[in-house]
Amino acid sequence: MTVALFSATDETAISCDSLCLDPFEAGMLPVLRHLLISLQVPESQAWQHAFQIAAERWGASFGLGVAQALVPVVARLHALRGQGVELHDPLDLDQRNRLSADEAALLLVLHHMRRDQTSQARDALADLLMGRMDADMIRAALGFAHRFPAAERAEHLQAEPVERPQSRAVLRVVR
Repeated sequence: MTVALFSATDETAISCDSLCLDPFEAGMLPVLRHLLISLQVPESQAWQHAFQIAAERWGASFGLGVAQALVPVVARLHALRGQGVELHDPLDLDQRNRLSADEAALLLVLHHMRRDQTSQARDALADLLMGRMDADMIRAALGFAHRFPAAERAEHLQAEPVERPQSRAVLRVVR
């Protein structure tokens, strides 16, 4: 089984720079591509490339967590769209900064969810899922966004004091 990959000369290809992604989001692109290929062609074992790229890009402890958190998002997308997800070849250097409409929509879903921009995330999700909304896809993407918020959102979350209840827990030795 093969995957229908876009070519770099395709007129519908979108420039990665045109989406205004932060470096973290742009770095997710090859990881997402390999994860999608691993689901479309399981015998390719492309998931290994995805995890290796993530570990090399962000270090093993952080990068492997990024790749692992992207798996539910990609798995749900594959469950909904199957072989219909269009993507560029992740190993073709000429296509590194070129996006299909599906790749752009997926990156925009994550981009807007990481910034808590609900309306824009909803529009990008509708583009990705051909007008449908899927609760499991939203849940998976929000889980990723919560774990890896954008820098400006992370600073905002840290600036707000968190009220934590004071516990009067007492430790004791049980014999």
